[in-house]
Amino acid sequence: MTTRRAVLGAGAALIASGQAFAAAPAYPKIGRIRRLSPELDAIIDANAPIEQIADGIKWAEGPTWVWEGKYLLFSDVPGNVMHRWDAKSGKTDFLRPSGYDGPPTTIFREAGTNGAIISLAGELVVADCGNRGIAKIDLATKKKTILAGAYKGKKFNSPNDLVELRGSESQRGSYYFTDPPYGLEGGDASPAKELPFNGVYLLRPNGEVALIDDTLSFPNGVALSPDNKRLYVAISDPKRPVIMAYDLGADGLPTSSKVFFDASDLLKAGGPGLPDGMKVDAKGRLFASGPGGIMILTPDAKLLGVIETGGPAANCTFGEDGKTLFITSNHVVAKVRTKTSGLAW
Repeated sequence: MTTRRAVLGAGAALIASGQAFAAAPAYPKIGRIRRLSPELDAIIDANAPIEQIADGIKWAEGPTWVWEGKYLLFSDVPGNVMHRWDAKSGKTDFLRPSGYDGPPTTIFREAGTNGAIISLAGELVVADCGNRGIAKIDLATKKKTILAGAYKGKKFNSPNDLVELRGSESQRGSYYFTDPPYGLEGGDASPAKELPFNGVYLLRPNGEVALIDDTLSFPNGVALSPDNKRLYVAISDPKRPVIMAYDLGADGLPTSSKVFFDASDLLKAGGPGLPDGMKVDAKGRLFASGPGGIMILTPDAKLLGVIETGGPAANCTFGEDGKTLFITSNHVVAKVRTKTSGLAW
């Protein structure tokens, strides 16, 4: 199977030879980029247009770029559908239903898939709210395999986001993921909630699930530093809108933790949204959902700017040649060009 590393290398060769992606149609421009530091200029042009490429979504989430196929996947979580997008065909259905596909039930508030990634092996791996687990989906056949659905015999709440540990060969296929109660009707008060906490976990290749943290109110987005030594977890709690950072040991488990960034001031200023999904660029900078849009943060937590879409941003991902940032924001999906590359592997 073609890996993401190989596809990125091929993409770089195409760009070097003068071949670029096909010219896209004109898209509506939305939002703005708020420059808070001159350091932002090396990362993104503050005048770069933010283009709306899709709309008509109940709540857009889980964007991931399929490097081999050169298309974007993203989910409408309450709509229980995963969409596909490319410049030629626009938004189409990829998988419907994307999550829960059983008999009618009232236990779910959001029954679809949420966070999604293309693994180092080139496979689609998702946080499946409706099936309350981490699942692998075959891109060709759409066959779904649940990789983990419970911790110590109790069902997960509604897994939300995930990231793959890019360490040694033995660590490949390990996933950090968050498990808030957002997919369940009633949230923490849902009678279907079996676990007494909202956890952060590490799923190992052998199926073992290790608990990272059981003290967070609403763990949401998750990301890793380029050296795999720091795990970031966003907390989408209006009473504590922060991003946590965990120093990781050789076994992938945390040795210490701290508040990395506190978004309280942005929230008080009226910015829509809360800390949510995030991605890391090749230099270790965070592109993180937060009040106002996508916050751009240095590895030492300096806020350089905010990509404002005009609404709450749920998540983002890098795609195309690695320098296009795709953003899921409420009912729309947008894209903006950057000067930096997303973390490739």
